[in-house]
Amino acid sequence: MILSVRHSQINGETAVPGSKSHTIRALAIASLAKGPSIIKAPLVSDDTLSCLSAACALGAWVRRGDDSLWQVIGTGGRMIEPARPLDMGNSGTGLRIFSALAALSGSPISFSGDESLQKRPMEPLLAALNDLGAKTVSNGGHCPLTVTGPIRGGETSVDGTSSQYLSALLLAAPLAQGDTILNVPFLNEVPYVEMTLAWLKRQNINLKYNKNYTRFHVIGGQQFKPFNETIPADFSTAAFPLAAAVVTGGGVLIRNLDFNDPQGDKAFVELARRMGAKIETGAGFARVKPGPVKLHSAELDLNSTPDLLPILSVVAACADGITVLKNVAQARLKETDRIAVMAHELRKMGIQVEEFEDGMAITGGKLKPAHVDSFRDHRVAMSLAIAGMTCGADEKEPTVIDSAESIAVTYPTFVDDFSRLGADFYVV
Repeated sequence: MILSVRHSQINGETAVPGSKSHTIRALAIASLAKGPSIIKAPLVSDDTLSCLSAACALGAWVRRGDDSLWQVIGTGGRMIEPARPLDMGNSGTGLRIFSALAALSGSPISFSGDESLQKRPMEPLLAALNDLGAKTVSNGGHCPLTVTGPIRGGETSVDGTSSQYLSALLLAAPLAQGDTILNVPFLNEVPYVEMTLAWLKRQNINLKYNKNYTRFHVIGGQQFKPFNETIPADFSTAAFPLAAAVVTGGGVLIRNLDFNDPQGDKAFVELARRMGAKIETGAGFARVKPGPVKLHSAELDLNSTPDLLPILSVVAACADGITVLKNVAQARLKETDRIAVMAHELRKMGIQVEEFEDGMAITGGKLKPAHVDSFRDHRVAMSLAIAGMTCGADEKEPTVIDSAESIAVTYPTFVDDFSRLGADFYVV
């Protein structure tokens, strides 16, 4: 899909879909629980449907209905051997979590994925699973790969470059035969681990960890229980309409946000405020009031919130001065190298960007329409769409974004929602 974008602003009220991270964790636990679980308001997207398919292939039974509620009858930890490799599509979270769950089975379970997923590093997780008793075979530490369990427990060290390695192990370890000790020398993206721990706490899983998240002791031989939970709205997704209103002088009200949820990307509000954005928040909502805002530069540490780098780089492009996004080297290991991609595409739009190993410096200026590429990265595609909305009203040519179909990974209704709010989008 090619998305054409012209100068426009959004105004109105909207709701954002459920959290991808919460939905995948809920599916993982429900697929291993003994009995029926209810997942309300799940995110229905390419990534979550890949995980849903994997859960079914491993023996879970799923009733979707109208997709506002999923009923999942879990395996009780007794997974079946799939007839074919599990295709995880583009879901890095799904690949890592379900690879760890596969290590609970005594059968070989194989995984595949799209071209982008095959570039995502898996060796740190596979090495930890090997230490705990599994046997793994991979393509040089990448997908396609095969995991054969069961893990028996034990002690291992976990690379914290991506929090997904630790989250995956924390979800699998309670069902291992014995206790598991996970040593974590350093950890990026702490809020995602806190989200995993919140799910485990609701399950009354017996584990201990220190306040620095450097050592975890998980008791083995436990079970997951059926549950009935509502998936919170996705703050990573909410950042896009909020940012669009801020940079275009528009207004938006998002009502379905829970600021008590552990999602790290709720920090977008505070990070944007540091750049001069005026975002009002309250119980269950965030609001940007219509009107021009003078944005200014800031130095922002994104270690806990790497998914915000693409959209914050666009906000920075609309601000006065030089904004530095730092301490986020793991952004290079996402669906794309998001630092390199956003730098390259913003330069096409007339913005000066300097890359660092762990971030970027963006000099604010006037964005110009350009033919840009999302490189099949959903957050890049949505960020470039919002950049295109800020281009001058007198520009004759639109901003054209290639591979915009990737948006369906987390926000399938993005084009429809933004168009309803006034964005000048045209799908080619």
